[in-house]
Amino acid sequence: MQREWDGDAAATLLDWYDAERRDLPWRAAPGTVPDPYHVWLSEVMLQQTTVKAVIPYFEKFLARWPTIEALAAADLDDVLSAWAGLGYYSRARNLHRCARKIVQEHDGQFPRSEAELLKLPGIGPYTAAAIAAIAFDEPTTPVDGNIERVVARLFAVREPLPAAKPLLRHLATKLTPPRRSGDFAQALMDLGATVCTPKRPSCLVCPLSRSCLAQAAGLQASLPAREAKGERPTRFGVAFLALREDGCILLRRRPNTGLLARMMEVPGTEWLDDPRVVTEALRAAPIRADWWPVPGQVMHTFTHFKLELIVYRAVVPVDATLTFWADPSRCRWVPRREIDRQALPSLMHKVIAHALREM
Repeated sequence: MQREWDGDAAATLLDWYDAERRDLPWRAAPGTVPDPYHVWLSEVMLQQTTVKAVIPYFEKFLARWPTIEALAAADLDDVLSAWAGLGYYSRARNLHRCARKIVQEHDGQFPRSEAELLKLPGIGPYTAAAIAAIAFDEPTTPVDGNIERVVARLFAVREPLPAAKPLLRHLATKLTPPRRSGDFAQALMDLGATVCTPKRPSCLVCPLSRSCLAQAAGLQASLPAREAKGERPTRFGVAFLALREDGCILLRRRPNTGLLARMMEVPGTEWLDDPRVVTEALRAAPIRADWWPVPGQVMHTFTHFKLELIVYRAVVPVDATLTFWADPSRCRWVPRREIDRQALPSLMHKVIAHALREM
């Protein structure tokens, strides 16, 4: 069931936004011109991440790299270290690549059009549309999860996600007014985040309740529908926490490509589908030592699989020699007090905390 969008409702939503807009550090104040660098940085950080989690990272990045030129001149390892904890680390690598390309090929100026923005590293259709609309008020429509939910309810779209995405994108485009497209997109985002929430939407205070077909049919809590997800497979591995007698911990840089590329890790085995990898793990220890299994496991969930790690711990002398399996060229000893400064993903913080408990 669908109907033509009422232009008056678009004006109503913009009026609501003017009064109720969220105060976010990357948003330009009313009447001021948005900074494309702030818009881009926030949109990349917000992919797969909540606003609450992003705010301190955004502020830390801006304090350290206040311009795109500063970010382009930064060392990638410093960027990865500052990103640690946000997850989806390919975003940080693409962020750095994109900054350098904009500085080198665009004189530090962001392209205005979606087509040109899409040519930049790490910028997909949603991010390109968001930058074009919010930073430059181009007549385009970004569609994130909040906007999908609002549109699915407004038009009572019963087709489940992700199959419904093309239809929802088309309907969102029909909603967008010819002026203030950036404000309108942010209004839809704010509406989805604060009123038209996934569970228990606040229809009584929604400015679009009279235009909402799902609310009229009593379907608002059940839309958008989603296809059932299959169970994530589980992978298994072993991590080796080597603590040197001088208080240093052995870390290793991961390869330049693949999952958690270029991040630091506690050396360990490959992560395999076969749990028997655990029984053969000591062959891959980075140092010949008396390794002791730490009771319990470290559990972590990635996008496409779950991971179970057994952790071994050993105290080794200062002159300990690394084995072939350690890949010594990628290893370094780091003082415990400096661990938080390293580009460690949250998984490895879990491993270190687990290994050092009761020590």
